[in-house]
Amino acid sequence: MLKIFLFITETIFLLLLREQLDVALTYNSKPESKTFLEEVPSFRSEYLSSGKNSNDLFAEWDSMETVHALRDALAKYNRVHLIEADFDAYEKLRKLRPDIVFNVAEGFFKISREAQIPAMLDMLGIPYTGSDPLTLSLCLDKVRTKEVLSFYSIPTASFRVFDNPESIDDKGLSYPLFVKPVSEGSSKGIYESSMVKNFTELHREVERITNNYLQPALAEEFLDGREFTVAILGNGDDLNILPVIELKFDGFPEGALPVYAFEAKWVYDTRENPLDIFECPAKLDDELEKRIKDTCRKTFKVLNCKDWCRIDLRCDRNGIPNVIEVNPLPGILPDPVDNSCFPKAARTAGLGYDEMINQVLYNALQRHGML
Repeated sequence: MLKIFLFITETIFLLLLREQLDVALTYNSKPESKTFLEEVPSFRSEYLSSGKNSNDLFAEWDSMETVHALRDALAKYNRVHLIEADFDAYEKLRKLRPDIVFNVAEGFFKISREAQIPAMLDMLGIPYTGSDPLTLSLCLDKVRTKEVLSFYSIPTASFRVFDNPESIDDKGLSYPLFVKPVSEGSSKGIYESSMVKNFTELHREVERITNNYLQPALAEEFLDGREFTVAILGNGDDLNILPVIELKFDGFPEGALPVYAFEAKWVYDTRENPLDIFECPAKLDDELEKRIKDTCRKTFKVLNCKDWCRIDLRCDRNGIPNVIEVNPLPGILPDPVDNSCFPKAARTAGLGYDEMINQVLYNALQRHGML
């Protein structure tokens, strides 16, 4: 904890000493207009004309409350310019040519969506926070992520991928299974029905996902151990792992499954009635804490993450933490009442929201040789 405090103190000192920079904040905000889908032809053609519109379509995007909190944090030390990651973003970035971009844009559609703004910035030669297009696309594709983790002997649950219900072959898999879309975030497509106990239920979920999300379904063997999420700041060998958070499912409503699915994240857990399910710091023995942190460091490194990341893990029947999700664009809701894990871990480490955001910027400036 002392290392993190000294690191942040140095960050703020250096940010105050240097001249202000022009920082562009690239983002996608949840639409307030009811006609938004009609105004975006690509959305209309992909989701509406097929009748396959999902009710969690914009779950990954930020509220304007979050966007404004980010803007205010960055404006403490810099001149900030808001650029929405829409069809005009490239031209706006080309004309503005900011010194650096703080990127939290989730993008519009397809598996490349999180990489779209970073790819534009690479073309324009403008530095930015966070991971590059390859890492962002890789981490959004859960199957490719699991294949890379498996290659490097990083624990991850056994799995199978199904393009359609007719392609299902469950031989060699042990029920229960957990079924989810291959390339979604923010618990999109993950419901309590996602945990299946037999072939009939598996067929139902694969059909739901392939029809509603227009992508393959990933079926993993369900891990029934403790679940953790880990926030990381830094680069290379200089990584700061913030206090580990454990999800305590005994705080769920009676009858709810012990999974952090869409219902838990967006229905049960509200600002008016927040769930008390996050323990930070988690109560860990030395061996488990070391396993979790070593696994996260190795995962961060082999996936080439940069500046910040959140990694979700769940223990198997032998108590071994398995990686279940890698989030190089982590959620960062500013209100402490909201159960947003990255800011929660930062607060436990002694970092306020503004300090956390400026630490990410500092990491990127240092990585780009701008300090």
